[in-house]
Amino acid sequence: MEAGAPDARPDARSVIEAVRDGRAEPGHLAWFAKGLASGRVTDAQAGAFAMAVLLRGLSEESRVALTRAMRDTGDVLRWDLPGPVVDKHSTGGVGDSISLLLAPALACCGAYVPMVSGRGLGHTGGTLDKLEAIPGFTVDVSEPRLRALMHETRCAIVSASDRLAPADKRLYAIRDVTGTVESLDLITASILSKKLAAGLGALVLDVKVGSGAFLPDAEQARALARSLVDTANGAGCRTTALITDMDRPLGLTAGNAVEVAEVMDTLTGRAATPRLVDLTCALGGEALVLARLARNRDEGAAKIRAVLEDGRAAERFGEMVTAQGGPADFLAAYDRHLPKAPVIRDVPARGTGTVAAIDTRAVGTAVVHLGGGRLKGGDRVDPRVGFTALAAPGDRVGPGAPIARVHAADKAGAEAAIAALQAAYRLGDAPAAAALVQEHVT
Repeated sequence: MEAGAPDARPDARSVIEAVRDGRAEPGHLAWFAKGLASGRVTDAQAGAFAMAVLLRGLSEESRVALTRAMRDTGDVLRWDLPGPVVDKHSTGGVGDSISLLLAPALACCGAYVPMVSGRGLGHTGGTLDKLEAIPGFTVDVSEPRLRALMHETRCAIVSASDRLAPADKRLYAIRDVTGTVESLDLITASILSKKLAAGLGALVLDVKVGSGAFLPDAEQARALARSLVDTANGAGCRTTALITDMDRPLGLTAGNAVEVAEVMDTLTGRAATPRLVDLTCALGGEALVLARLARNRDEGAAKIRAVLEDGRAAERFGEMVTAQGGPADFLAAYDRHLPKAPVIRDVPARGTGTVAAIDTRAVGTAVVHLGGGRLKGGDRVDPRVGFTALAAPGDRVGPGAPIARVHAADKAGAEAAIAALQAAYRLGDAPAAAALVQEHVT
């Protein structure tokens, strides 16, 4: 056989060479994914494979094949439920608590939502960390318990088990130390292999763009959204994406317990945050169309808004909290149950004027340094810390009008966070209003 020619019985080297030369076939990628999970592929070979994918790229057919193969290296849930199984995935942001609103809202509209979520990554917050600010709430549930929750509450927010897409877990760790995290093909396969292993019939994606996004550039965000939508649909899951603004924190808070409190204020009508409601309705409307529970996105968004405003989503959230180990009276007494930081101080502006721009990544990083995220693996998260009353672009600030309020574990942490947040805010001319939803990708 000529050197470098495709091999009917691949080994790791022949697959790496095929990817490097742009002639990878679906069978090559399926073999490699199985080898990642079984250990037949070495770390060195996995790193070489990731670099070859980064530099050469994969065709759409090959990306679908890799995603499916990585999904199939572990458990793939199958559902026998009387309604559609739906989920949402966000590429990560600051002050983004949409999952906590969307899961119960979708459940109230006829969907089943086994939402497999993650922890904070880098400067972005994690849904699981937020929920664990609720006393007793457990995100680690067995498959039988998850199935029971679908019948009890129709929604659950849980962590991924080690049995979901084990090939991705290994490849992700290797990408992190080989300079290949940025590969669009591998990002796509990583996100979707875990989501599709949950047995979804429909998936809506929230791809962030702007200063607080994982991919701040609009072209990069658009390319990722296109890759995710095409690959998920190619793998048999009805999927659309919204590209949404992350040039400012999504809500008025950033942190764990403070974001849960904002969600509860919104669900109960005590003090709803319009941007949280609007994006929940937009994403939920897309999801209901995909699940064939609405004829179009406007009808779907109206259904989501109705259950948010009439209290049904709040009641369902309370039921979910109790079913996953939280307090039975959380809905009625969330302010009493959520932990409070011992030091709370206003963050004064550095001058008087209008908020012109926010370095949203710096806001998220400041939360991490307060203890609300992890600087290294194994760090414990302090659920109490963060920011509330965050000023938005266009707001007037100055004496008597701070840019935020910091919640800290001690005075030193508060002082450092104040300086960091002041540096993240730029005053100047009032900016043009940015659209919350910038593009639909179908």
